[in-house]
Amino acid sequence: MGEEVCRETKSWLLTIWRICNVFMCLFFALASYVQINDPDAGLWMVAYGIPATLCAFVVLKPDVTETLPWRRVADLHVMISSAAVALLGWTLYRGRATQIFQREEGREFSGLLLTVTWLLLCRHSGSAPVGMLRVSTAVAVTVFPFVAWLYYHINKELRSNWPAHCKTAI
Repeated sequence: MGEEVCRETKSWLLTIWRICNVFMCLFFALASYVQINDPDAGLWMVAYGIPATLCAFVVLKPDVTETLPWRRVADLHVMISSAAVALLGWTLYRGRATQIFQREEGREFSGLLLTVTWLLLCRHSGSAPVGMLRVSTAVAVTVFPFVAWLYYHINKELRSNWPAHCKTAI
C-alpha cells in the first residue's frame, strides 16, 4: 500500500515537472519572440531560444537531460550566460542601479539569470525521480516570470521610461 502511494506521488511530481517545463518553454519562446524589436535581436533570440528548445525536449522526454548533446548545449549556454550575468551584474552594481527592471541591463540580467537558474534546475532531472524540492522550486520559478510580466503589462506607468523597442513588443 505504501509503495503504491509513493509511486503515485512520484507520477504526480513528474507531471507537475513536465507542466512547469511546458510553461517555461512557452515563456522562453515568447521572450525570444519579443526580442524582434531589439537592436541586438539575434543575440537575445538565441539566448532565449536555446532554453526554450531544451525545455521542449524535457517535456517530450524527461530523461533527455542525461544525454550528452543536451548536457553539452545546456552547459555551454549556462557558462556563456553566467559570464554575461556577471558582466551585467557588475555594470548594474558599478552604476549603483536601483529599480533594475527600469534599465535595459537589468532586464537582460534578470532574463539571463532566469535561463541559468532553469537550466541548472533541469540538469540531471532525468537520472532520478524528481523530488518535492525540485518540483516546488520549479513551480516558484515558473510562476515568477509570468506574474512579473503581467504586473508590468497592467501597470503602464512602470514602462513609461523604457526604450521604444521594449514598449512595442507585447
